[in-house]
Amino acid sequence: MTLAALVSDWYRVNARDLPWRRPGTTAWGVLVSEFMLQQTPVARVEPVWHEWLARWPRPSDLAAAPRADVLRAWGRLGYPRRALRLHEAAQAIAERHGDVVPNDVEALEALPGVGSYTARAVAAFGYGRRCPVVDTNVRRVVARAVHGAGDAGPARVRADLADVDALLPADDVGAALASVALMELGAVVCTARAPRCGACPVRSVCAWVSAGRPAYDGPRRAVQAFAGTDRQVRGRLLEVLRASPEPVERPLLDAAWADAAQRDRCLDSLLVDGLAEQLEDGRFALPA
Repeated sequence: MTLAALVSDWYRVNARDLPWRRPGTTAWGVLVSEFMLQQTPVARVEPVWHEWLARWPRPSDLAAAPRADVLRAWGRLGYPRRALRLHEAAQAIAERHGDVVPNDVEALEALPGVGSYTARAVAAFGYGRRCPVVDTNVRRVVARAVHGAGDAGPARVRADLADVDALLPADDVGAALASVALMELGAVVCTARAPRCGACPVRSVCAWVSAGRPAYDGPRRAVQAFAGTDRQVRGRLLEVLRASPEPVERPLLDAAWADAAQRDRCLDSLLVDGLAEQLEDGRFALPA
């Protein structure tokens, strides 16, 4: 059996029950999940995803919401600019596409905040179309199973897409299934630090296993720290704004972080990014 067939058979039995994978989920639900899942664990996304789809079941519903409500609903998922980009994408879908998420990659990539990966994920998982979907997990599976390397190393966009495309069945249904199965395998079995090769459905065709699982000695992606970074400070400041139903005075923001220079820099960046605004009376609030 081919790698795609093996991993697809495994997925049919072992796939996690994630709400955006269930029958009846719209492409809009898939798009919302993809925005939320960027660098955010599934466990944190799932309850927020349910709340968003209940509150804003169509793009036009989110498009009509005030940005402050959107940022409050985003909560602590992190990278709140994603929330504003999703809001902008909803407006574009409502205005340009009749409130229906487009089904081709080029039209999806033209939406605000939608890159190549997200566009392909929506086309494959929202519409069942054949197109390679490549994330970190898929790259790792391909690096090991196809190339016999312990890890994927730096991204090679064209080569990575070509690698995955070569693995997919020719038909839309089979290709979409194989795409999500490869992603699932990398997330729960072929993990970065502790791969469970004994439980892997593709171990019989895995080049890395056949080679004795050699250690990866190539370039590695730098791990981003969080504690003490501007991202943490921005998050603290946004927490203050989200928690208050009214605009807040500057001392409340000052109390959120001790380093005045870093705090001021981060507050300025929130204003520039449109995640906060300063009113004429000097108080601060989420954007209207």
